[in-house]
Amino acid sequence: MPYQTTVGAMTYRFADLKTLLAKASPARSGDYLAGLAAATYEERMAAKLALADVPLQTFLNEALIPYESDEVTRLIIDRHDQQAFAPISHLTVGDLRDWLLLERTDSSILAAVAPGITPEMAAAVSKLMRNQDLILVARKCHVVSAFRNTLGLPGHLSVRLQPNHPTDDVRGIAASLLDGLLYGAGDATVGINPASDSLPTLMRLWQMMDEVRQHFEIPMQSCVLTHVTTQIQAIEAGAPVDLVFQSIAGSEKTNSSFGVSLSILKEAHEAALSLKRGTVGDNCMYFETGQGSALSAGGHHGIDQQTCEARAYAVARAFKPLLVNTVVGFIGPEYLYDGKQIIRAGLEDHFCAKLLGLPMGCDVCYTNHAEADQDDMDNLLTLLGAAGINFIMGVPGADDIMLNYQSTSFHDALYLRSVLGLKRAPEFDAWLTRMAITDTTGRLREIGRGHHLLQQLPHVSGAA
Repeated sequence: MPYQTTVGAMTYRFADLKTLLAKASPARSGDYLAGLAAATYEERMAAKLALADVPLQTFLNEALIPYESDEVTRLIIDRHDQQAFAPISHLTVGDLRDWLLLERTDSSILAAVAPGITPEMAAAVSKLMRNQDLILVARKCHVVSAFRNTLGLPGHLSVRLQPNHPTDDVRGIAASLLDGLLYGAGDATVGINPASDSLPTLMRLWQMMDEVRQHFEIPMQSCVLTHVTTQIQAIEAGAPVDLVFQSIAGSEKTNSSFGVSLSILKEAHEAALSLKRGTVGDNCMYFETGQGSALSAGGHHGIDQQTCEARAYAVARAFKPLLVNTVVGFIGPEYLYDGKQIIRAGLEDHFCAKLLGLPMGCDVCYTNHAEADQDDMDNLLTLLGAAGINFIMGVPGADDIMLNYQSTSFHDALYLRSVLGLKRAPEFDAWLTRMAITDTTGRLREIGRGHHLLQQLPHVSGAA
C-alpha cells in the first residue's frame, strides 16, 4: 500500500511500509550504504509526517517480510497478544508517541501493553522521538530478570565483567576477573568471549569461573560466548553452564548466517533450564544484537537497520532472557559512522527493547576506525544511565585486547553509579560487603595485599 504526504508544494510518495520506515529513520551510514535512506532532510521529515498518521493496526496487516518465508515474521504475528494490544489498538504511530509520553502512562501500564506491541511498532514510534523522549519512556519501563541475583530493579545498574584474553589464558582471565570483582563489577554476568572454539579449552573456562564462584560463594552467573551449538555440546558433556549465549538478528536469513534458528535456540533454552542452576530465578539466556548485522549478512530484505534490530528483540523475547545486549558501535562506521549516530542508535535500541519488555543492556563501544572517541561514549553512557539501562560492560581499561575495540571500564561503572546514585544487584551488593570489598554504603574499600580474597585466590586450582 502506498503512503504519501505533502510538504509545501511537494508531494512525497512512499511505495510501502518498509520504504516509509526507512525514509523516516534518522540518518545513518548503513541505510545510505543499502540505498534506503532519505535523499534529503525534507524527504525524511515528510516520511515522519506520513508515518505519524499510520494506524498501529497496519503493522499487523502489512508484514515487512512475508509470513510464509520468514520464521521471525511468523513469531511476531503468532505471539502477538491482542488483549494486551487492545488499549492502544485505536492509535496511530503519532498518537502512540503522545500516549507514551503522558505522565499517567506509568510502568505498570507499559508492562501490561508490552506483549501487544510488535517490534515494527516500537521502531516506528522511535523514529518520531527526540533523544529525550527515548530516555523518558525507557526510564519508565522496568524489566526485572533473575538467575543467581536480581537484575533490572529501578535505581540499579549491573555490569557484565568481560575478562577476555587473546589466547584464552586461564591465568590472564582470572586476573581480569579478580580485578573486576575488586571494583564491584560482575553482577550481570562474568562473560568470556573466547578466542578458540575448542571444546576442551572452553570447558576449562567454564570450570575455572564456576570454581571461583563456588569457592567464594559469589551470587553471580557466568557465560562463555561461543556458538550456541557448542554450548549444547558442553552441557551434554557436563560443563557447569549458567547462561546460554547467542548473537541473534531480525530475519530468518540473517539468523541462518549465524548458524541458528528458532528451533536451535529452543533446544538450547531447554537444555539450560534442565540444569536448574539458578537460585533466585530461571532466566538463563543471554542474547547480543547490533544494528547493521542484517545488512552485513545480506538478510535485511530492504528494511532499514534499526527496524531490523528491533525485530531481533522478538526473537529474544520468546526465550525470557536474563540479559539482552546491543553491541552498538562494534560493527563499524559502515553502519554507524560517528559518535552522533552511535549515541542515537544506542538510545533507540534501549528504548525499543524496554518497550517490548526485555532486560536490556548496552555495550557502549566503538571501533578505532569510527569517527568517535571516548567522550562520545561518556555521553552515551550517561544518557543510558538516565534512561534506566539494566547493565553495561566492564572491560579492563575499557580496551578489549581480544576483540580489539573500545568499550567501558570498571571505572566507568563507578562513575555512573556515583553520579546517578545507582546500586548493584542486591544479592551481589551484600556479598561485596560481606567480603569487605565495599562498606555498608556500597562504596569501595581500599584493598591491600593482605585482603583475604587475594590470599585465597591462588588456592583455586583453575587460576593457579
